[in-house]
Amino acid sequence: MFRAIALSACLLLPLAAAPRPWKDPTGTRAIQGEFVSRDPKNVTIRRTDGRVFTLDLTKLHPDDRTWLDTNHPYSPTLPAKPAADQSAVFDDLRFGDTRQQVLAKLKASSIVELTADETFLGRLGLNGVFRTRKNLGGLPCLLYFDWSDEGSLTELSLQTRALADASYPTRIKGCWTELIQLLTTLYGNPLQNASYPDLTELNEGTFLASHLWRLEGGGSILLGTARESDGLCTVVRFSQQEINPVRKP
Repeated sequence: MFRAIALSACLLLPLAAAPRPWKDPTGTRAIQGEFVSRDPKNVTIRRTDGRVFTLDLTKLHPDDRTWLDTNHPYSPTLPAKPAADQSAVFDDLRFGDTRQQVLAKLKASSIVELTADETFLGRLGLNGVFRTRKNLGGLPCLLYFDWSDEGSLTELSLQTRALADASYPTRIKGCWTELIQLLTTLYGNPLQNASYPDLTELNEGTFLASHLWRLEGGGSILLGTARESDGLCTVVRFSQQEINPVRKP
């Protein structure tokens, strides 16, 4: 899924892929956007206004899933570089770390804490069982992970607990605002930014990114908001993929 592309090849690519409609399962609603990336369960789409969505494939019309499989078939992540050759992504975590390495680093971290009995980790896994010790915008963030087929870390997400819609213009926006300031301090000005995502655009299972940063050791950071089955949340995604900003003519 993540490919190293020579600079000369990049210069031959068009500024952006052609936008297309992406329909819901009933075919009655659609958004216009270009394909960015995919994994076995999700597709990332950049809308024409520059905002980036991540959609569960089950939320797409069968015709769109067929188009994806034909034009962008999923292939496993290429092996990551040795950890020694990479910059830290979050705390001491690095893309390419194994689950065992991630667990050991999280247990030794002064930034996050375990919220469940360690004896249950084998059954629960790592998703959602570690949280930041410090609240961001008044909210703690839970950690979630994606792995390659070989079991190495490819993506890390910080996600606040889901809150009701009434919290979207207050507590969730406060967290989003503080994260913009924090990420800008750590990684410099974003490559791309947009206004606070509109609540009416957040359907269930949708992540709507507003800001994009580049990681020094390779990869990207996306900040935005999402709607889960139990409410709304602020999300920061550290991805091994280098997502490019929308280029305007």
